[in-house]
Amino acid sequence: MPRFTNLRRISSLDPVADHEEIVRISAGLEFPWDYQKSLELALFRTYCVPTISGLLERTGEFERRPQKRYDDTAVLMAELVEHGYDSPRGREALRVVNRQHGRYDISNDDMLYVLSTFIYDPLDWIQQYGWRPLTHNEQLAAFHFYRAVGSRMGIRDIPSDFGEFRAFKTAYEKQHFAFAESNHRIGQYTLDLFCSWYPQVLKPVVSRAVVAMLDPSMVRAFGFAAPPAWVGALGRLALRVRALVVRRMPVRKTLKLTSTPNRTYPGYPAGYRPSDLGAISNTAR
Repeated sequence: MPRFTNLRRISSLDPVADHEEIVRISAGLEFPWDYQKSLELALFRTYCVPTISGLLERTGEFERRPQKRYDDTAVLMAELVEHGYDSPRGREALRVVNRQHGRYDISNDDMLYVLSTFIYDPLDWIQQYGWRPLTHNEQLAAFHFYRAVGSRMGIRDIPSDFGEFRAFKTAYEKQHFAFAESNHRIGQYTLDLFCSWYPQVLKPVVSRAVVAMLDPSMVRAFGFAAPPAWVGALGRLALRVRALVVRRMPVRKTLKLTSTPNRTYPGYPAGYRPSDLGAISNTAR
């Protein structure tokens, strides 16, 4: 069937040697919306760790420029996926990321944990809400891709085994997810950002819907009020209905990565270089 053209290509590739191409197809053609939404929630998840939320609060970026910080991170990651981490644009994007991170004293374990969310949160999301299941090739390719990116970011002790890295992520969350005022404030700034993308009248609905999609440990760590269970059930049902619709759509042939519209850099990538971006634009106080 034409709908599975990209899948056949993925199945013909090696998840180690060809991981960049597999991730490019999977994230840019097969599941662009799912990757975008799951990575939004993946970053949200990292704010449940007080050392991470505390650092982000000290930068002041979430209070003053939440949309810019979101767009910088999203576009820099899209550059790596679309062009490859060792391409000229990929190396330029990594220089920006490393320069910004280098301004702060970030523990290796916190960096390692954030990296793990880029691998496993999209995989888990797509397994639940994607229009088809991810293949073994796609899962391993994501692992090898972000492991290579993490190595180029100077992150140490990245597990070499898919299951071992997932076990690290699970254990880290159990040990480090805990309520902190900085979690709540950064979480609320992010929640307000998500709500700002919709008409103001929908803010209460969007806010409750987003919180309903978080797992209980995240809700507790943020100090949010949990919505009624039916809100989450309705949201998950809507996502599964969407998957049935997408399954019947024509195969995507044009990458939806750096060309995805964003609010900070209109028309990107036309007229922009990765060096025009900055994950964090000023030093911590």
